[in-house]
Amino acid sequence: MRIAERIETWVFDLDNTLYSPTCRLFDQVDRRMGEFISARLSIDRQEARRIQKDYFVHYGTTLKGLMRHHAIAPDEFLEFVHDIDVTVVPPDDALRDALAGLAGRRLVYTNGSRSHAERILARLGVSELIDGIFDIAAAGYVPKPDAGNFRSFLDRHRIAPERAVMIEDMARNLIPASAAGMTTVWLRTGYEWADVHHRPEAVDIEIDDLAAWLKLQHHNAGQRGGAPGRGGKNGG
Repeated sequence: MRIAERIETWVFDLDNTLYSPTCRLFDQVDRRMGEFISARLSIDRQEARRIQKDYFVHYGTTLKGLMRHHAIAPDEFLEFVHDIDVTVVPPDDALRDALAGLAGRRLVYTNGSRSHAERILARLGVSELIDGIFDIAAAGYVPKPDAGNFRSFLDRHRIAPERAVMIEDMARNLIPASAAGMTTVWLRTGYEWADVHHRPEAVDIEIDDLAAWLKLQHHNAGQRGGAPGRGGKNGG
C-alpha cells in the first residue's frame, strides 16, 4: 500500500524496527536488565528474570515497574542497560536510501534513551536523516503505548495525525496512534511478544521489510491518489 502522497511526518520506533532483530542487539539489553535487577534487589538471576518479564507485561517497560515498586532512578537503570556493544548493528545503506527518499519529517519515537537512539542511528548511518527523537525521558518515563505519552509526542512535534504514519514492530504500541487517526504500520518480526493479535484493529498495514516498503513510497510520492481506507492488511 502506497500512502506517501498524503504523509508529512514519518514516525519510527527504534529497537527491532530501524534495525533487524537478527543482530541480537536487544538480547544484550535484556541480559543487562537481568543483571541490574539481580544486583539491585539482591536476588538470584532466575527471580530477576521473572520480575523483569512481569513488569514488562504489566507496565510496558521493565523500568516503569522498577520505578513504581523499588524507587529505581531511571537514569541509572538506562545508563546500565544501554552499556552494550552496538557494533553488532551493521550500517544499512538500503535503509539510508529509503529514508533519504521520503518527503517530510522523519522522527524516532522510542521507549529507550536518547543516547541509545543516537548510538544506533550513528551505527546505521542515518543520523542526519532523522529530524527529532522523542525518548522515554521526554515522555516522563511513561512508556508506549500510553495515550498521554502519545499526546505529548504529538504536541511537542506539532504532528497532524491524519498526515502522519507510525511504524512499529510491537503492534500494541500502535493503539494510541490508530485512535488519533494516524496511519499505522506493523513491521512483522516473528516475535510472539510483538504479535498483531494484541490489537489487530489498530494496524492498517502489515509489512515484512521496512526499507523495501519505504522505497515503494518514493515511487508513488509524485502521483495522485486518494487516502487509503482503514484495515488494509498488506504491503509486505
